[in-house]
Amino acid sequence: MILISKYLVPNGYLGITVFPFVFLKYRSSKKDNVLVNHERIHLKQQLEMLIIPFFIWYFIEFIIRLLQYKKWCLAYQNISFEREAYTNEKDLDYLKSRSFFSFIRYL
Repeated sequence: MILISKYLVPNGYLGITVFPFVFLKYRSSKKDNVLVNHERIHLKQQLEMLIIPFFIWYFIEFIIRLLQYKKWCLAYQNISFEREAYTNEKDLDYLKSRSFFSFIRYL
């Protein structure tokens, strides 16, 4: 389910996913197939990790990447979940062939 909320999406981001919702900052973003696909990849990741463990892993990996790269943007971009989503966001059929726990390849 896609919802529009400029208040729930942090500054500097266009969308955020919290299963089962995708929050987009702008209504026009619903037409951005690449962005929506990116967020759907996150939905799949969250579902396969049973949601709460996903966010725990995401947070811990972000802290590790922040210590590693010392820059917020680089840390965010190098989280395994984000790397998988960014790498495959343009392949609109990716989720049809995505194997279970595919984000592991991006660690």
